[in-house]
Amino acid sequence: MVKWLRLLIISLLCTGCLAQASAWLMSQMQMSAVSGSSPALCDLIPGLGRRQRRLCQLHPDVMKAISDGIRRGVAECQTQFAGYRWNCTTVEGGGFGRIILKLGSREAAFVYSISTASVVHSIARSCSTSQISDCSCDRRRVGRGQDSQGEFSWGGCSDNLPYAISFARKFIDSKDRRSRDGRALMNLHNNRAGRKAVKRNLKIQCKCHGVSGSCATRTCWRALPHLSIIGADLADKYHEALQVTVNPNGEGLIPADHRRYDFLYGPKAALFQRKRINRAELVYFEPSPDYCEADIRTGSLGTAGRQCNRTSTGQDGCDIMCCGRGYDTTSVRRYYKCNCKFIWCCRVECQMCTEIVDVHTCKAKPPAHNRTHSIYPSRDFLHS
Repeated sequence: MVKWLRLLIISLLCTGCLAQASAWLMSQMQMSAVSGSSPALCDLIPGLGRRQRRLCQLHPDVMKAISDGIRRGVAECQTQFAGYRWNCTTVEGGGFGRIILKLGSREAAFVYSISTASVVHSIARSCSTSQISDCSCDRRRVGRGQDSQGEFSWGGCSDNLPYAISFARKFIDSKDRRSRDGRALMNLHNNRAGRKAVKRNLKIQCKCHGVSGSCATRTCWRALPHLSIIGADLADKYHEALQVTVNPNGEGLIPADHRRYDFLYGPKAALFQRKRINRAELVYFEPSPDYCEADIRTGSLGTAGRQCNRTSTGQDGCDIMCCGRGYDTTSVRRYYKCNCKFIWCCRVECQMCTEIVDVHTCKAKPPAHNRTHSIYPSRDFLHS
């Protein structure tokens, strides 16, 4: 009970930001306390809409899966962006944070998509492992199937993706579906992209049957991949994200380029084939900040003190990570296992070895004449 009250107090401190920053994300800590407890606790979670609160009351065991999914989504985000200036942490501490969620940036797009994907992943797995009373394995596929290795029989326990997608859509999209403003449309699109990423990466696993381990017949089922596979897929979508704007007629989103064509060419705009927004891609409204320095307005921690790779030319390289400020080098002693041997039976024995390695960390204060202003140039710059 003490733990529950502590979590409730923390949530109340964030109440003011819930209206703009997806309440279901901000309430992740409280949802974990609902599972196995009285559904009345759902009434104490601030920021939930009426439909979300009703779903919480009717399905407390699903709330635990949602909470677990969000936490795993935070961890996956931090893994995918460990070598980037923005590494999925904010000045608020922990992952994501309400400021990042308010921005219409590609980082916000990734946050919404990976959160939705991890929630779907968690619910589906919880169904197939009998942790949710309302669902079990997905047994809709029966009879014979075929893949590149030949025919097989559907069987086993397929992860229940249809139930997970349906519940996640109803719960996560609830508030934004009522709003339907530009930012709500962005959130809904990226939520859907997250669900599609899970479905796109679903795989078939099989078990062989036959004499002496032969594979005369196979039984197969549909299984979710590790969340890291989905995270890497969405990270690719992040890098290819499309900047959008609200259609002038108020119906949906369009690529930001097309309004520029309308302005430049007027009636001739019809000659340009409008690019449709792919439902699987991520979309955003505004260019990303550079994340070079700590900035409470953007939730950026800055990169001062971050480790960088002196020899890399990528995002983790000292030139990019440190935003041109330079870096400090420190020699540290590192311990690691070495000379490992297999001992019959059945263990491995290793020695502990040491080595001196150089650790490079970004300097704090940038020279005024050498700063990087953005990770990505704006589309207006690219088309000017």
